[in-house]
Amino acid sequence: MAKLVLIRHGQSEWNLSNQFTGWVDVDLSEEGVKQAKGAGASIKKAGIEFDYAYTSVLTRAIKTLHYALEESGQLWVPETKTWRLNERHYGALQGQNKAEAAEKWGDDQVHTWRRSYDVLPPLLDESDEGSAAKDRRYANLDPRLIPGGENLKVTLERVMPLWEDEIAPKLLDGKNVIIAAHGNSLRALSKYIEQISDEDIINLEMATGQPVVYDFDDKLNVLGKEKY
Repeated sequence: MAKLVLIRHGQSEWNLSNQFTGWVDVDLSEEGVKQAKGAGASIKKAGIEFDYAYTSVLTRAIKTLHYALEESGQLWVPETKTWRLNERHYGALQGQNKAEAAEKWGDDQVHTWRRSYDVLPPLLDESDEGSAAKDRRYANLDPRLIPGGENLKVTLERVMPLWEDEIAPKLLDGKNVIIAAHGNSLRALSKYIEQISDEDIINLEMATGQPVVYDFDDKLNVLGKEKY
């Protein structure tokens, strides 16, 4: 039986200030560091040992992974950083205060942009100062892969090659995997794993710093799901 542990990064500085973050690289808040360490303590208490670790290329997720592995005595575990686990790109909303955005466009519209499965936010032009096209960490990507904005459907399409090519084969081989990433990239993975409908996925929340553990059989059928 293989285990997959998902951890949404601890509270970030922009979570604290109620701003849309997306692909903007912000750090953990003090509370976020505590949450990440707490996740590691929970993993240690549960006795879960990992063979592989994955995270995004964004600081808040990377640090969450490192704190969790350190607290569980597993900082040595082989680690892969990949843009495919980045948070959903919030387009032109990135950096805006969520309450102020609701005042500007209306609660219903902002709620639709945030929670719907297939509605895109206002797109960010690649010439914009905040475009990921200007970020060195994406310099080796095909420019056509760098989004101007994403919904959950597009995020899932982005995550799936990583699942199919790397994570699923490891789980099929009986290896335990930890992923420290973001609310929406992890919601996308959970949607696929649990076969959650497009309508019901809007109700799934990923709590910051709380490990979610899936148990799989040798055919990747889910045997159980626990939260620590």
